[in-house]
Amino acid sequence: MKVLVTGAAGFIGFYTAKALLDRGDQVVGLDNLNDYYDPGLKRARLAQLDGRNGFHFIRADLADRDAIDAVFTQEKPDRVVHLGAQAGVRYSLENPHAYIASNVTGFLNMLEGCRYHGCGHLVFASSSSVYGANTAMPFSVHDGADHPLSLYGATKKSNEMMAHSYAHLYGLPMTGLRFFTVYGPWGRPDMAPFSFTAKILAGQPIDVFNNGRHARDFTYIDDIVEGVIRVLDRAPVANPGWDSAAADPATSAAPYRLYNIGNHRAVELMDFIAAIEQATEREAIKNFLPMQPGDVLATYADVDDLARDVGFAPNTPIGEGMRRFVAWYRDYYGV
Repeated sequence: MKVLVTGAAGFIGFYTAKALLDRGDQVVGLDNLNDYYDPGLKRARLAQLDGRNGFHFIRADLADRDAIDAVFTQEKPDRVVHLGAQAGVRYSLENPHAYIASNVTGFLNMLEGCRYHGCGHLVFASSSSVYGANTAMPFSVHDGADHPLSLYGATKKSNEMMAHSYAHLYGLPMTGLRFFTVYGPWGRPDMAPFSFTAKILAGQPIDVFNNGRHARDFTYIDDIVEGVIRVLDRAPVANPGWDSAAADPATSAAPYRLYNIGNHRAVELMDFIAAIEQATEREAIKNFLPMQPGDVLATYADVDDLARDVGFAPNTPIGEGMRRFVAWYRDYYGV
């Protein structure tokens, strides 16, 4: 297949593009290489893909309607993995307009591209942030997610609703993937696994919010990509048993599906820090602080649907994942 991967210079996009190339697909990678975090890291990821047979990179902004239309017109992808977005919960409090431009207008441009150019399946990145104020654990795609606590989470929820409308109106197969705290080599510097490791190795204090009383479903990058690829190969079909009187948010009478992709276990923040300390052989200097606006107390994914439908569930232990990440970090930064 020819697959359009947006956010190809990003963390998950880079690994997804690599996995598709490894199995023989053609990949059109799209990214705007913005400076939300170090563009040098993004270029270093792209350098791993450049020159590979079947890879073609296009620098464009998701919010640029004409540029996105031109990509679909010229490349005619068979399927799309839409991972490009303005990420980050906390940054959405500082720069909300960036989230509407990239995550809402940009997503609309992708939907229109699929609508007019015959895309066979759009797989798009949602987020555990959509669960927001939900407290029932583990988080299930069959439960409502109507109270996001950040604009970032709200834009991801809007993506799910927009995708459903296009699946209903135009019969386009759409699958949304709610990712849970993705980490691993080549990861994002704004995420805790990266920033904590950097500070611990530099002998600097780490900020531990809510006095450490957080829990996250940390999911290793290889597990995420395995899930993405398996879902991409399984375009959803309409559910003939869907009942609007008892509407299931995860499925539909349209060709639409939602899945969680998480390690299906909540790791306490202090246990997570301990895993980094073990991997780095350094003790963290901890600066305990109150909870931040937009944060949630815990995330924990129910992945039963994913396991049932594609035969896979993430399973990399946090200790093993952080050992691999720290080894990469030391090598990449020479520390």
